[in-house]
Amino acid sequence: MMSRVLTWVAALWLLAWPAAAQEFSGLARPDPGVSMAEDSRWGGAQLTLGLSQGVPWRAYTLDDPARLVLDFQEVDWQGLDPAQFVQSDMITAVRFGPVRPGWSRLVADLAGPLAIDTAAMEVAPETGRAVLRVALGATDAEDFAARSGAPGDPRWAPPAADPPQARSRDRDGRFLIVLDPGHGGIDPGAHRDGVTEKDLMLTFARELKETLLRAGGVDVVLTRDDDRFVSLERRVAIAQELEADLFLSLHADALAQGTAHGTAAYTLSDTASDEASAALAARHNRADLLAGVDLSGEDDVVANVLLDLARLDNGPRSQAVARGIMLGIRDAVGHIHKDPLRQAGFSVLKSADIPSVLLEVGFLSSPKDLERLVDPAWRQAMAEGIRDGIQAWRLTDEAAAGLRLR
Repeated sequence: MMSRVLTWVAALWLLAWPAAAQEFSGLARPDPGVSMAEDSRWGGAQLTLGLSQGVPWRAYTLDDPARLVLDFQEVDWQGLDPAQFVQSDMITAVRFGPVRPGWSRLVADLAGPLAIDTAAMEVAPETGRAVLRVALGATDAEDFAARSGAPGDPRWAPPAADPPQARSRDRDGRFLIVLDPGHGGIDPGAHRDGVTEKDLMLTFARELKETLLRAGGVDVVLTRDDDRFVSLERRVAIAQELEADLFLSLHADALAQGTAHGTAAYTLSDTASDEASAALAARHNRADLLAGVDLSGEDDVVANVLLDLARLDNGPRSQAVARGIMLGIRDAVGHIHKDPLRQAGFSVLKSADIPSVLLEVGFLSSPKDLERLVDPAWRQAMAEGIRDGIQAWRLTDEAAAGLRLR
């Protein structure tokens, strides 16, 4: 209880101080020289974070697996190297980044249950520079679980969604496609030679949107149009709220084992088509957890029901659009994955009534794919292939719908 009191006293002091509200409007930047995660005596750990200025913050832990989460309004993390920051056995890894506009997050993986003993930010009155210190003490699993959970304070709630399209299907016959650039914010996805999946897929999603719009007769919405974290649940909810006609999630992964190159399309199944697909889906589905999202309220029974509904009622249409897209890509760029149509239990494909496909545009772990992915001319050809595949599928899908209505 003391740890939560200390945490909230510090956060509320920063939020309530009128002078601070104006001074803390800019970005704080970390000071690598005084920032470190290190072990302490008696099996605990201490995290110290130096900042160029004080900002509102909060600290809490999450269970399964054990994590420390620090939220800020807001921090620009450039210059802080995770490898140099972590000098601890009890804190095994950290990741940080934007989590939504105006918000930043640091997530520290804990080797075992550690409770927040004290958490306080000291702000130098002369310079405004700040140091946040979080002391973690050893505890047992039961106590850790009881203390863990994201605090329910409305001042830290995410902003209300404001989708740019009407939520009605009355769109004068126009077809609505939701494009989902994978990862974002604190979740960078795969990375290779200075290229991150989150940035590359956002760029490609914008290019694909323009290609689709130029073809006419469609509206296109992105689940994110900047470097922000969007939960897997929210990505699906955006498509459902807009009553989308097609959901297409864009990725460029990297395989830890084995090799893969070329474009592949995934549709939903509770049984993966192969071990690599199963591992890929498992890693994608952990994105919320690794970004510090509290999943304690998730209902596995409901998730399984949604999975069944999606597979039975919507699976054939999703598989048909996947085939159409892959044929369009093959004709446009001349090369696709040797086994391009795959299945796995990706969370973002669980809409029960919206055809949904996850497209691995390429693999950053493949040097040849990486060369193609960073080439704007190749991406344009890829976008045109996806456009052609969607258009071909729409014709057959609408014809089939007409026959079903007779």
